[in-house]
Amino acid sequence: MIGLIDTRAEAVAFLDDRIDRGVNPGLERIAGLLELMGDPHRDLAIVHVAGTNGKTTTVRLVTAILAAHGLTIGSFISPHLERVEERFAIRGVPLDEDRFVAAVADVAPFVEAFEQRHGVGITYFELTTAIAFAVFASHAADVGVVEVGMGGRWDATNVVEADVSVITGISLDHTGWLGETIAEIAAEKAAILKPGGRLVTGPLPAAADGAVTAAVAATESQWLRAGEHFAAADVSQAVGGWVTDVDGIFDRYEGIFLPLHGRHQVDHLATGVATCEVFLGRALDHDAVLAAAAAASSPGRLEVMGRNPLVLIDGAHNVEGLEGLARALTDEFPPGRRILVVGFGGDRDPGSLLAPLAGLVDCVVVTAAADGKALVTAQVAAAAEAVFGGEVPVETKTPVAAAVAVALTAAGGGDMVVIAGSLYVVGEARTALTPTTP
Repeated sequence: MIGLIDTRAEAVAFLDDRIDRGVNPGLERIAGLLELMGDPHRDLAIVHVAGTNGKTTTVRLVTAILAAHGLTIGSFISPHLERVEERFAIRGVPLDEDRFVAAVADVAPFVEAFEQRHGVGITYFELTTAIAFAVFASHAADVGVVEVGMGGRWDATNVVEADVSVITGISLDHTGWLGETIAEIAAEKAAILKPGGRLVTGPLPAAADGAVTAAVAATESQWLRAGEHFAAADVSQAVGGWVTDVDGIFDRYEGIFLPLHGRHQVDHLATGVATCEVFLGRALDHDAVLAAAAAASSPGRLEVMGRNPLVLIDGAHNVEGLEGLARALTDEFPPGRRILVVGFGGDRDPGSLLAPLAGLVDCVVVTAAADGKALVTAQVAAAAEAVFGGEVPVETKTPVAAAVAVALTAAGGGDMVVIAGSLYVVGEARTALTPTTP
């Protein structure tokens, strides 16, 4: 029997008790839990966002644009960088401590009742998904913008009947769960599409077309795709980001400033604009689009955290993500000495991940997050030595905060510190780099 949940520590402990249950694909548990809770997700309009990379950024952009049109938006992202409250937001603002504690306290009795009744455990992600739907309902959200945790077909979020389904892009990642090929992964992600649905897709590789086409046909859905129905146009770099037009489905939106690094973020903006057009069924208010984009942020994604030395953090944790980081370093930041702090998690090949950065870094500090899933530093260090060669010194240092300190100490005023890898590494680095109020 759970005790009364009155404090943040007690709420976090209730969630953390389920971390060791890991990934357990399937919809029976979350559907049963939500039914016990009164199916709070059933009365919500939903935008459901899948994709290999760019999901969180797209969720943030869709949330901001729809909120700028006067709607109350609840959003759910994963994972969090520093505090679990980041996962749950209303109107783009994460829950404060009191509302987070109240949300966990509201859901906890249902979780315990379900587990006792059925003899099965709810996973951490299933629990956070249920909390998100309860938060949306309690705040009378008009729309829930929901990020898929992994894949799509068996992800806990796939209990929803989305008004608009989104696939931001598809590349190889989580191959042990989703499949070894782009086509197999595409089929898993496209499985979020429900009968008579509407699908918006960002730029997709040709190898994904067959699986997505099959899902659209099987569900008799409408498919709006980047490059055919909408696109970014006249894209140019600006100080601190990009200026772009978006040729939308219903209208053209000109002179949008997006204060995010990475050319791929412009594609996510175009996908977000098209998603909002499809959701509303009309052209968007131009001033609302401009204001939402200009206020955009994407913590932990090509985020500048310091200027002297220049410090950049990026949760690039798969090959496509590392390729995006490499392009950004080449195109958007000044040349000079670069110190890389890096750590990866999961069942990944560190050599393949580091390869895009060959020739772009001068020193490497390998670290590991304290999440229990990190690749051992010796393995990543050996891969770094093989990729970067003997002229690039490689050392190991844990925890992440200590590795960041080593890099900052070694950096001169004109140097750059790049912190990349798993979002858990980036989260710990962000905490280490953020000044605390006494």
